[in-house]
Amino acid sequence: MSADLPERAELLIRGGTIIDGTGAPARAGDVAVVDGRIRMLRATDPSHPANDPFRATDPRHPTNEPSRASAARPGTNEAEPLLRAARVIDARGLIVAPGFIDLHSHSGLMILSDPRHEPKVRQGVTTEVIGVDGNSYAPFTDPADLHDFVILNGGLDGRPDDPGPARAHHGPDDPGHGPDDPGPARAHHGPDDPGPGPTDASASSEDRSLAPLAIDWRTVADYLARFDHQVALNIAYVVGNTPLRVSAMGWDDRPAAPQELDRQRGLLREAMEDGAFGLSSGLDYPPGAYATTDELAVLLHEAATHGGFYHTHVRYPLGDGFLDPFREAIEIGRRSGGGPVHITHFYHRATFPGPPEQMLALVDDARAAGQDVTFDMYPSEWASTRLLILLPTWIQAGGVARLKERLADPAARARIRDELAARGRLYAGDRAWAELRLGAFTRPEHLAFEGLTLAQVMAETGHDAVDTVCDLLLAEDLRVNEVTPGPHLEGMRTFWRHPGAMVGTDSVFIGARPAPRTYGSFPRILGQFVREEHLTSLEEAVRRMTSAPADRLGLTDRGRLADGLVADLVLFDPQRVRSNATYEEPRRYPDGIPYVIVDGTVVVDRGEHTGALPGRALRRRG
Repeated sequence: MSADLPERAELLIRGGTIIDGTGAPARAGDVAVVDGRIRMLRATDPSHPANDPFRATDPRHPTNEPSRASAARPGTNEAEPLLRAARVIDARGLIVAPGFIDLHSHSGLMILSDPRHEPKVRQGVTTEVIGVDGNSYAPFTDPADLHDFVILNGGLDGRPDDPGPARAHHGPDDPGHGPDDPGPARAHHGPDDPGPGPTDASASSEDRSLAPLAIDWRTVADYLARFDHQVALNIAYVVGNTPLRVSAMGWDDRPAAPQELDRQRGLLREAMEDGAFGLSSGLDYPPGAYATTDELAVLLHEAATHGGFYHTHVRYPLGDGFLDPFREAIEIGRRSGGGPVHITHFYHRATFPGPPEQMLALVDDARAAGQDVTFDMYPSEWASTRLLILLPTWIQAGGVARLKERLADPAARARIRDELAARGRLYAGDRAWAELRLGAFTRPEHLAFEGLTLAQVMAETGHDAVDTVCDLLLAEDLRVNEVTPGPHLEGMRTFWRHPGAMVGTDSVFIGARPAPRTYGSFPRILGQFVREEHLTSLEEAVRRMTSAPADRLGLTDRGRLADGLVADLVLFDPQRVRSNATYEEPRRYPDGIPYVIVDGTVVVDRGEHTGALPGRALRRRG
């Protein structure tokens, strides 16, 4: 037996083009998966069977039965049996890359209730960051506070009893097959991997309900344990400052007293010891938004002491509403003593008073001065969040019960009208609300509003914008969300050209028509920005989706293709990969991603989910 290869493998991927995640040029090569780990094998020419190290000795073997493989003895043309594999995947015409890492996902409850997580794994995502925007589900020292937070965050992450999303349709030319399984001819399959027949896309459009979920954890350790081998992909958890603040000082809109800040630091320290990767903030989302710059700097110092970083949704209304929000994020890093800062969903709007290059210069200047500052972006013109974000932050002070009282109070509504009118929001003719699409309704009388704009619902109800928003939030127990115009395309292109760009989909899964980014971010970059527009090389794009976010998280055993690393893999067709998600039809799966492998287990097989749930909560290593 050669010392270069293991005796047995669970999986062999042969004949593909390797893009290893480092930015190195693509190369021919083969990959074995042994005990869930990667073994990189020498390149072979599958057109010459005598030199094929993975030639099955019996072409009648089904895909999942053992097949014998062989390889040429070094320096000779003589074949020597070297390896048994439970399965061989013929990857001719496909890129073999590390699994993609999504730096921003609102799935802290959704993935537990719908663990197949198809909108993500079908994009090639094998790890995603949750707990973002300050909105995380642990630690809460009081179960009543956790219950209230689940209600408050329902517009972003749903509820355990929400109806599940309709299964998405495949693209018009992709009924579910990989490029090596186009239909009855079954072309490009090896003899041991014949593949299924055609898939009926209409059969995958049935509704499914989310599983009930008991929300009874308190600590980060308890919460993370819920994910282990219960979900389709891996999660990396960042601790939102909201549960820290609520547990230390309640829901008040005020600065933290010294002892309250010490309590937050203690909770954060415990969370980091439990495996969290850092601290997150969402400075448009109370009560975390009530934190001051100095408070956040102290917390970042604590996180950085334990190897963590700061993942921030900035305070967008701050100062000039253009550069000042990002200046505050960088200043938090500076005041913390140099803690790492990651600006999430960094984007430019057409209405901003300056070009996107000015925003990127803030990052470049900070890095030139020695700060650790990174960012992610999403490739979509549409944003999505809680409908509640439209209202001033003071309305949420004191907690969910006080919030509901104010929503029902005519005097509070009058104050909201005055403030929003002064800011140029929510009045007739304003594009920002006229194009704002509503979703995630559950009450029967509101189901007809699903996917309508706020202007359309106002016309239906005969109420003004403030009354309509407040009435809907009260009736739906706060869970309504919105899809609204976001980044503009040329700004996205400018951001993606920057060498520091990474991907955070900012996925929101609830509602019948979520933002297209939830189903299509990674394939849109690969199909449009790379193949069609040549904004970066394919190797560079894969680096930004794999090793770069792995480095940001401190993951040393993922994000690259190298011997001994965890076998998180995606196989995609560089000529066919594309997003099919649109504003009108956002729940369409992409084309050209036939295989996704998580921890050595095939989760997407020839374009279809296998039902496997090998994912887990990753833990930061101290």
